Amino acid sequence: MSDPSRDIRVGDTERQQALQVLGEHMSAGRIDIDEYGDRSAKITTAKTRGELMALFYDLPDPRPQFVAPMAMYPEQAKAPARRWEGSVVPVVGIAVVLAFFFVVKNPLIFVLIPVVALLWGQWNGRRR
Repeated sequence: MSDPSRDIRVGDTERQQALQVLGEHMSAGRIDIDEYGDRSAKITTAKTRGELMALFYDLPDPRPQFVAPMAMYPEQAKAPARRWEGSVVPVVGIAVVLAFFFVVKNPLIFVLIPVVALLWGQWNGRRR
């Protein structure tokens, strides 16, 4: 059975790391400049981890290191939605404060309305 992680596509970061490791092998005298040129050209066109690792089959460590692959399906990678704990308390608190200012008819209410709207928007954003 083949390793499914070999089929994972690589990006520029992985290619850059492979080029750096290949340069270390050239500096150590394990490959010459012509072989470095051939392998580096193949690294820049590699599409999968398997294609990159095949270029290091006859070389000792170091070898390119890859981060662990993400979950195979996007629904597995999603973080669970978090609910804001104690969500009733802020709503009740805001309602009491607004009621107080409406009763007293303080002009400060016009300053508090935008603040309450911002807080309400942030609270609703956390629920999603």
